[in-house]
Amino acid sequence: MSGDDSGERGRLDPEAPLTILVNPSSGGGRGIKLLPRIEAALDARRTVFRVQRTKSLEHGVEQALAAIEVGEIPVVLSGDGLIGAIGGAMAGSDTPLGIIPGGRGNDLARVLEIPEEPEEAVAVLAAGRTRTIDVGEVNGKRFLGIVSVGFDSEANRVANETSFLRGNLVYAFAAIRTLISWKPARFTVRADAERYRFTGYSVSVANNKAFGGGMFIAPDAELDDGEFDIVVVGEVGKLRFVGNLPKVFKGTHVEADEVRVFRARHLELSASSPFPVYADGEHLADLPASLRVLPAALRVIAP
Repeated sequence: MSGDDSGERGRLDPEAPLTILVNPSSGGGRGIKLLPRIEAALDARRTVFRVQRTKSLEHGVEQALAAIEVGEIPVVLSGDGLIGAIGGAMAGSDTPLGIIPGGRGNDLARVLEIPEEPEEAVAVLAAGRTRTIDVGEVNGKRFLGIVSVGFDSEANRVANETSFLRGNLVYAFAAIRTLISWKPARFTVRADAERYRFTGYSVSVANNKAFGGGMFIAPDAELDDGEFDIVVVGEVGKLRFVGNLPKVFKGTHVEADEVRVFRARHLELSASSPFPVYADGEHLADLPASLRVLPAALRVIAP
């Protein structure tokens, strides 16, 4: 929560029925495995709910919006990809979004302090406290977490294609594999009235602090301050880059000379290569990209 307490707080209607939107494939099937425990916890509280399995991001969004139409509250049991897609579609709605961590990274839930244990996550839903957070937009597509361009987006692609590892090992493997063939690129960031050009590794445009299963790429970012934290990593030797990777889990990498952090509400981003643009673990667009913040656009159920 930001220091100015700008994230509006509220309460949920305790009688409102829930629609549990579960992605059967998220987290290697973690969500679907947790479902019986979640159903038991909801039944124990005599909560009115129904379960809807999603077939794709688009299907999940359709089901969430249909639930809102009939007065139900969407609760996403999945990873950041489906949560980001549904949360983005719900931006501007008075209906809050419920979250039960069920993916591989669970970074939005981590920063919102929603527990990974399903019974504890259900307790958060039952408590019914809500807060508002910002939503990001890149080339017209919305996201809740962090846009990655350059080295990080290439590593995200590798991680998504890797099925034989789980947890942080996936992201560590993806980073090393990407680094082997990586060549520094030229980036141009136009933020508000300023233009910044550099050669290096990546640009991260952060609404959230963390991505990649607990990597605090933007340690000072807030979900409700109406601005992006923009983290750029300039040119540096590969050995030094590898040595700094563990620091990302504590957020201390931003102290390095090759890392620059600044803030903006909107920006234009381009590079010498048409890198894919990833956010919430999904490929949302390609460069060049235009990004903006939608302040206080989404209500979420959180501690």
